[in-house]
Amino acid sequence: MTHPIRPRRRAHRILGAVAALATAGALSAAAAPANGAPAAHRHGHGGPTVDVQLLSFNDFHGNLEPPAGSSGQVTETEPDGTTKKTDAGGVEYLASSLRTARKGHPYSVTAAAGDLIGASPLLSGLFHDEPTVEAMNKLGLDVTSVGNHEFDEGATELARMQNGGCHPKDGCYEPGRTFEGADYPYLAANVTDEKTGKPILKPYWVWKHDGVKIGFIGVTLEGTPDIVTAEGVKGLKFHDEVETVNKYADVLDRQGVKSIVALVHEGGRPASASYDYDCDSPGAGDGISGPIVDIAKNITPKVDALVTGHTHQAYVCTIPDPSGRPRMVTSASSYGKLYTDTTLTYDRRTRDIVRTSVKSANHVVSRTQPKAADMTALISRWNALAAPVADRPVGYISGDIDGRGATTPESPLGDLIADAQLAHAKSLDPKAALALMNPGGIRSDLVHKASGSEGDGVVTYGEAFTVQPFSNTVNLVDLTGAQLVTALQQQVSGPNEASPKILQVSRGLTYTLDLTRSGAARVDAGSVRLNGTPIDPAATYRVAMNSFLAGGGDGFTELGKGRNPLVGADDLKAFNDYLTANSSAAGPIAPPAADRITVLR
Repeated sequence: MTHPIRPRRRAHRILGAVAALATAGALSAAAAPANGAPAAHRHGHGGPTVDVQLLSFNDFHGNLEPPAGSSGQVTETEPDGTTKKTDAGGVEYLASSLRTARKGHPYSVTAAAGDLIGASPLLSGLFHDEPTVEAMNKLGLDVTSVGNHEFDEGATELARMQNGGCHPKDGCYEPGRTFEGADYPYLAANVTDEKTGKPILKPYWVWKHDGVKIGFIGVTLEGTPDIVTAEGVKGLKFHDEVETVNKYADVLDRQGVKSIVALVHEGGRPASASYDYDCDSPGAGDGISGPIVDIAKNITPKVDALVTGHTHQAYVCTIPDPSGRPRMVTSASSYGKLYTDTTLTYDRRTRDIVRTSVKSANHVVSRTQPKAADMTALISRWNALAAPVADRPVGYISGDIDGRGATTPESPLGDLIADAQLAHAKSLDPKAALALMNPGGIRSDLVHKASGSEGDGVVTYGEAFTVQPFSNTVNLVDLTGAQLVTALQQQVSGPNEASPKILQVSRGLTYTLDLTRSGAARVDAGSVRLNGTPIDPAATYRVAMNSFLAGGGDGFTELGKGRNPLVGADDLKAFNDYLTANSSAAGPIAPPAADRITVLR
């Protein structure tokens, strides 16, 4: 399963670097001081140190067009302590932001921390994310780690993303055009073929420019098999992030590469949702929690900075390394709404980064700046291919129905999807009693305002696809009441205790979630009711869920023990059918109240 990476096509980037150097030279000459001293300063070209610009982002998820609703906003804290939300993102603006940021920086490298593809809106997802890879090539991405969503369609499809070629089933999408694959390497240091023990893609890559060398090591979270379908990770092993990064940091060090950046698709959660929150207050790294904290504290000091992702959060923190020295750890939210600009001061004598001078900040990808014309053309080209499918109306809503953007454990859109899956399940088996939906499978909101010419309140196939892009099937299984309660308790215990995953539930299922308690006790077994009747531990219930949950995904091992399985249609069809059957222009669906789970705080 090890797939070779073909030679990278970098001519356009080399020419761009030459142009940037020429521009920088002209700027330096123009800025020469009157006393005749050389224009190059201590950090300039040819000096003992060089400032290298590291631009980074993560969790793009194929959002070529600006994300809708709250999914396309960033929160900022004002000087007076209030917060404001700003519309951000879209590849036309991300490309413009990165190109503007690179001006005047002859030493500039752009990196990402995984999940560039997968769980994508229809414009990219309909074409197996070829449009996104093409866009990443154009905006000048140099290197990325893999994320868990890079495995949604399996290792063979990931290799096609790297190497190119037409899709094995769908073929090529445009006459005379063959998908060329990624110009940038996907790094998968901790993902090995279980037969050969070798990484399935490159474990590391070294950026070189005018004598400066910076190594990049890419890893995804060790728990990827728990959040990807079994088919997607078949034949693969995922290894510990820290052990893997430390191993390859030693390899790079032996090769004379002393400056190293880890691209880690695992993250943390800052205490504030504001992108400009100071997570080093009161002390270094005090304002962030989550898996990345322990990872950062244990990765070898040979690594000079960590670019992270997965949690879709924004942070710039200095978490101490094992030697106690501060080290930059960053994440740029998701969907291309932010990018991180980090200055790495490279010492030519030691070939290492001067850690005390590392600076970093997140920047908003504003939608008020000019669009990148080449990205506009790319979007238009793929939209023309997608339009016959994407623009078809499938339902009507009377207001915004929040899903990904909801701030409560239970979301209105989660309720709607669970109801849709139950309705589909009942058409297969009238005994179907309830449905459960994993929150991570809800990828967006349903927004009332028209995104195109369809009109306000109209839900198009493309918008529904953006909400449910995984092509899971709706499965039915038998669970005892005791198993159902255990599954609900697994939301807040075991692997989900530190970061709960609250299942969305269909109409009629109610219970109390007591967040003042800890572990499984947060779900009171006595409060779980179906249509007002307490759940009977000994009774058998027919439960609907998507195939991901039915396989025990997201740590819900109890759901994977269901008996008498029955497989229905894919979840997107179930969702669309429900919207069509239960709404009209004159009778749109109102946002559900999201009152099925009583939350105590």
